[in-house]
Formats: sequence, structure tokens, C-alpha cells
Amino acid sequence: MILAAGRGERMRPLTDRTPKPLLPVAGKPLIVWHLERLARAGIRDIVINHAHLGDQIEALLDDGAAWGVSIRYAGEPPGALETAGGIANALPLLSSDPFLVVNGDIWCDLDFATLPALADHDLAHLVLVPNPGHNAGGDFDLKDNRVVGAPPRLTFAGIGIYRPALFAAVARGQPAKLAPLLREAMAADRVSGQTHTGRWVDVGTPERLAALDAEVRAHL
Repeated sequence: MILAAGRGERMRPLTDRTPKPLLPVAGKPLIVWHLERLARAGIRDIVINHAHLGDQIEALLDDGAAWGVSIRYAGEPPGALETAGGIANALPLLSSDPFLVVNGDIWCDLDFATLPALADHDLAHLVLVPNPGHNAGGDFDLKDNRVVGAPPRLTFAGIGIYRPALFAAVARGQPAKLAPLLREAMAADRVSGQTHTGRWVDVGTPERLAALDAEVRAHL
């Protein structure tokens, strides 16, 4: 699943007329970078949620055949449903097995094919990255490949594998945040993790988008 329902307030005015996942990096929409990497990893069945200007996302990507994938869409009401709410809303389109979720507004060179299978006991597996300047306080920590809440020496990359049971308490169609669900699972030692030390950018502002665009173009 690719999360693409956010309004992108910090990206305004760019997102006033374009949904954030369609903003270009080196001439290619952010979300297309994801589709290509997912396809290379052998992940073909994809669900995309959307709210703000979601019709543009569907018009561009259609059924995904142009990238060798099959896309289905989970529309959300104006204002969207937050991360956990959006995932819970899309569960009928997802497998009953663990599934991968990727934030649509990040750029990352992680090879998705290298992600491990989720252990039977675990509810989630998170990809963490060194804390960037804009999140110096961090989110979580990693000890013996288990994600813990403190000290927050690493940042959640917006890439995770989840078991549907993680969202069992979330009512479909209701907004819900992901962090409380993860922290509850962490307290029960049911969240594994890994650190990605390659390139990762939370493309949250026009300045970060411009810097990433220049960097990627320089390496093409």
C-alpha cells in the first residue's frame, strides 16, 4: 500500500493544485519512483489511498499497467483518515497476510526485496533511519532488531510491514493515528525493525523537494 491521502500543507503552494505524491523528482512523480521500485522487487498488487486531488492520482496512474503493477484505489473523505485510519479503511483491498506500506511523500533507495518476512509473533516490522535535521528528536530506537520507544535515536522512515490484526481496533472510516498502535505493540515486544543507512528523504517542504531534485538529477 502507498499512502497518498495527505494534504501536504507544508508543501503549499505546490500542493494547492497538485497532490504531493505527484510532485516531480528529476522529472518523475514521487509515487512513480515507488511504483518502479516495488515492481523491481516483485511486488505487483498495490493499493493507493487518496483524498486531496485524488482524481489526479487515478488519472495519471490508472490501473498501473504502464509500470507492470496492478493498482486499486481507496478513496477517503476530505481531510483524510490519518495513517492508521487510512490503512484500516483499505483493509478489504489488502491481503489477510502481512503487507508492506510506504509513505507516498518520501524518496528512498531501499531495495524492497530485501525486507524480511514478518515473524509469526510480530504485528509490525519498521524501517528506521538516522535522525534527519528536521526530526533531530527522533521517534524510536532499535535494540537487537526490536523497536522500542526510547531513547528516540532513530526516525521512522514511513516504510513498514504490518499484520492486519494491528488495526483490529480501528473502525473503518474513522480517523486514527499509527503511532499509538505501534507503541502498544512495542510494549508487548511485537515490533521488529531494521536501520536503513542509504538515501532517504522526507520530502516535506518545497526546499527539500528542490534539493532532492537537484541531487537525483546530478546522479542520473
